[in-house]
Amino acid sequence: MNTPEDSQLGKPAPYVDRYDPSLLFPISREPKRAELGLAAALPFSGADMWTAYELSWLNARGKPQVALGHFTVPCETPNIIESKSFKLYLASFSGSTFGSAAEVRERIRADVSEAVWRGAPTQASVGVRLLMPDVFDAEPVEELDGLSLDRLDVECTDYTPAPHLLTAAQGEQPVHETLTSNLLKSNCLVTGQPDWGSVQVTYTGAQIEQSGLLRYLVSFRNHNEFHEQCVERIFMDIWRRCRPVKLAVYARYTRRGGLDINPFRTSHPMALPRNVRTARQ
Repeated sequence: MNTPEDSQLGKPAPYVDRYDPSLLFPISREPKRAELGLAAALPFSGADMWTAYELSWLNARGKPQVALGHFTVPCETPNIIESKSFKLYLASFSGSTFGSAAEVRERIRADVSEAVWRGAPTQASVGVRLLMPDVFDAEPVEELDGLSLDRLDVECTDYTPAPHLLTAAQGEQPVHETLTSNLLKSNCLVTGQPDWGSVQVTYTGAQIEQSGLLRYLVSFRNHNEFHEQCVERIFMDIWRRCRPVKLAVYARYTRRGGLDINPFRTSHPMALPRNVRTARQ
């Protein structure tokens, strides 16, 4: 089984400019989920939505082509893709010739699907969408909808995850609300480099104490985990401590290496949020 320490993170790595799917480095979700007490039957569904801003290849006449890539990886896959390996993999397209954008899209779909489902008894496909330059100006920039927790004047003293800060008004009339914050920061599991993000929490149930939720989100500031793992930890801490009837957690992290990763987890069936970047992305 691949481990984060075996990846190219924090190590010199040459750029390969010829298509090479072996550069993809899948890492099992299981160990981190075991830390959270999660078994095969997950209490959530959802996906990890990636955006690639550095994607290029050559057409049949050797002329470079560029595109934005949107990739959707279901959270049920047994593996994630380590982000530096994804960057190196996409860079390997830059000196290779492909007949069309459709061919590039299907090649990425097949390679990433194989990597994230590797080791599973059955496999399915990831979502891949390529946006060509003629539609770039239609790409919107939007902030996450909801009531901003950042308006609160709170004292913060915890900078590693502190789920004890989460409380809810059990026994009172349930509410439905969406809360957001731009103050999420965690660090790469291997290199310790900062990962900046915005987070949206939508729930139905006992009203969550907002200042405690904000202080809890801030408490990830010195925590080392991958984006996907942080969002699942946030989801499970709220789920267990506040006991909502319904819960969805969505984070949009700023890009690193030409990639952003935006995990979404929900306790109930619902459509994925639109993959629309925020101003910081």
